[in-house]
Amino acid sequence: MSTAPCAALRALIFDVDGTLADTEGAHRDAFNEAFADAGFDWHWDEPTYVKLLAVSGGKERIAHWWRGVNDDMTVLDPAALDDTVQRLHDLKTAAYERRVREGAVSLRPGVPELIRAAHAAGLRLAIATTTSPINIAALLRAALGPDWRYLFQVVEDASTAPLKKPHPQVYRQTLQRLQRPAAECLAFEDSANGLAAARAAGLATVVTPNRFTAHHDFAGALRVLPTLAGVTLGDLRAWHAACEHAPA
Repeated sequence: MSTAPCAALRALIFDVDGTLADTEGAHRDAFNEAFADAGFDWHWDEPTYVKLLAVSGGKERIAHWWRGVNDDMTVLDPAALDDTVQRLHDLKTAAYERRVREGAVSLRPGVPELIRAAHAAGLRLAIATTTSPINIAALLRAALGPDWRYLFQVVEDASTAPLKKPHPQVYRQTLQRLQRPAAECLAFEDSANGLAAARAAGLATVVTPNRFTAHHDFAGALRVLPTLAGVTLGDLRAWHAACEHAPA
């Protein structure tokens, strides 16, 4: 693939779960609470959940698990199955929101400082995630305050980009709405699926793994860092200027 030098850095695009905040432990607990409340005898321990994270999207994860534990199941009424998956996901979302309100989730080190510094410097900020808008709002309202939405010019989520990562739909739509080429942007991710989606959209990507994704392959990332603690806009501009941008 041919490459071209990166342009000046104009925008930062953030994934949410695992990237802005280490949310997956709270998500797992919320799934298990939803299963119990609905009368299912399912329980996802951490090793199981790590494997399930290869499936992007909460409803998709539930449906994947259901098919796995009932591999001989014949679906006579797909609509009824979809309704049950939706009900489980609604219960899970409510349980996750409560955990966020109770302070069980916070932004990862360096994230709030970098967001506010970028906003003050005039960089455009965006969110590109396949989680639900309810989950995003619950997290960022608690972490950044009720005016969090004014920090981000673009928010693309599961309601606007139904094709899950590693499909690049959410990043392509984010770039379109930002009205910036990929060469002027940096993406921030925590997983191999997220990195693949960002790279497929032509984005240089900084990866900050967590305990659920530390084993992933991050070949092709611009940087792989334990956290964003201590990372400055000057660092991002220097890394971005030195990279080679792969056209989507």
